[in-house]
Amino acid sequence: QVQLVESGGGLVQAGGSLRLSCAASRRTFSSYTMGWFRQAPGKEREFVAAIRAVGGSTAYTDSVKGRFTISRDNAKNTVYLQMNSLLPEDTAVYYCAASPVFVGSRWNPQIVDSWGQGTQVTVSS
Repeated sequence: QVQLVESGGGLVQAGGSLRLSCAASRRTFSSYTMGWFRQAPGKEREFVAAIRAVGGSTAYTDSVKGRFTISRDNAKNTVYLQMNSLLPEDTAVYYCAASPVFVGSRWNPQIVDSWGQGTQVTVSS
């Protein structure tokens, strides 16, 4: 497993931006698909974005396309989620995730190898 530590959450007004970071512990970080899930109160954890280990292919859930961008820096063992044009419905705890496989937007919590502890994102209207 990979140890993951998120940072960058906070409170922002609607229309604002935040950047989440996730630092991984292992040197094999570059071989893992990395991504983000989120969980709002009373809702199931849902896929947000993923980036493939090799080639950098990305996938997003429909509700964030055009607003969020996932990227990775393998030299720093870090994955990022740039969130622009934030909406109140983006409010959730955001979790960094790692998996040895890439399944695009079909990635679900059952095939996550490692989770971060989560970081709260709150968007006020």
